[in-house]
Amino acid sequence: MAAIRLVDVVKKYGPVTACDGIDLDIRDGEFLTLLGPSGCGKSTMLNMIAGLEDITSGEILMDGRRVNDMTPSERDVAMVFQSYGLYPHMTVAQNIGFSLRMRKRPKSEIAERVKTVAAALELTPLLGRLPRELSGGQQQRVALGRAVVREPRVFLFDEPFSNLDAALRVRMRGEVKVLHERIGVTSVFVTHDQEEALSMSDRIVVLSNGCIEQVGTPLEVYSRPASKYVASFVGSPQMSFLTGALEDRDGRTGYRCGEATFDVDRVDSAAMAGRDVELGVRAEHVWLNRGGVAAKVMVSQPQGPVTDVTVTWEGGTLIARVPGFAAYETGAAVTVSIDPDGQHWFDTGTGKRIETGRRSEAGRQAVHA
Repeated sequence: MAAIRLVDVVKKYGPVTACDGIDLDIRDGEFLTLLGPSGCGKSTMLNMIAGLEDITSGEILMDGRRVNDMTPSERDVAMVFQSYGLYPHMTVAQNIGFSLRMRKRPKSEIAERVKTVAAALELTPLLGRLPRELSGGQQQRVALGRAVVREPRVFLFDEPFSNLDAALRVRMRGEVKVLHERIGVTSVFVTHDQEEALSMSDRIVVLSNGCIEQVGTPLEVYSRPASKYVASFVGSPQMSFLTGALEDRDGRTGYRCGEATFDVDRVDSAAMAGRDVELGVRAEHVWLNRGGVAAKVMVSQPQGPVTDVTVTWEGGTLIARVPGFAAYETGAAVTVSIDPDGQHWFDTGTGKRIETGRRSEAGRQAVHA
C-alpha cells in the first residue's frame, strides 16, 4: 500500500490548464473518489498519478518519495479502464495472468494466483472462455482480476462502470467495495456519477474546472457542501435553490421568495451582513401538506419507495421527496414548508457556503405565507 501526495500540481495542454495547483493527500489504504463532470480534470489527475501523463509543474509523492520521473511500472500502480482492454485471443485465465508472465513468474505461482483471484471474483467457471464469450460485467471483473493479481501498491480506476447497465453498475460497486475492504490497497476512483462516489468512497474530491471544490467524507460532502456547485452536483435529485432576501418579521428572521416568506433559522447577522444570499434545500427536507406556503404541483415522479414532487408558486420552485409510491396530479393544490435542519445558505456572488451559526427554537417553526 502507499500514501500519495500531490503538491501544487499543474497540468497544461498549451494554453489550456487541465489541473490548476492541486494539493491533495491520499491516505494509505483509503478508497478516494475524484468526482466531477466531463472536462473537470479528474482523469488527467489519475493519469498523472499513474505516470501516463507528465505534469507541468509541482510534485507527486508516494510514501514520501518523488515519482515525477518514474514510469508506471516503477510506481507499481495498476489501472482499470472504462474500456476493458482484454486481449481477445487470450482466455480469461491468460488475461488475468498476463502481467505475471511478463514478469517471468514461475508457472506454478501464476496458476495459483490466477486461481485465487478468479475465485474471489467468481470467475472460476469462466477461466477457459475468450472475452467475446463474456458479458460486459464478466469482462469488467476479468479486468479487475488482471489488476488485482499483480498485488500493486495502488489501484487506479478510470470510470470502469460507464459501459454497464444500471443494475450491473450497482452490483459492480458492491463487488469493488468488498474487494477493497478485503485487500486494503490504496485506491483512486474516477467517476462523474455521484451515486457511485457516495456509495463507495472513504472520501470524495469534488472537482470543477481543474480545481478542488471540496474534499470530505460522503456524509460531509452531502450534508455540508462547501459551495453551491457541490450542493447541486452531489445528490439526486439536485438540491433546490431559492433566490430571495432576508427580512425581519417582528423579531423573527424570514426569507422572502416571490410571494412566499419562509421562517428560517436565526442566522449569524455578521456572516450575512451585506450579502445577497440563496437558500438551498434537499428534497428530503421539503415537507408537503404540513402547513406553510400555498403551491401547486408541477410534476410527480414516483420511484418505488419514494416519490419526487416538484411544486411551484409565484417566485419559486422546490422538489419534495415523500415516502411511498404517491400520485399527485399536475396542478393540484398543496402547501410546502422547509425542515429548519435542512437549510443551506450560499453567497450569491461567490457561490460559497455561509455558516449561519447555531440553530434556535425560533428557526424551527413552520413556514408561513
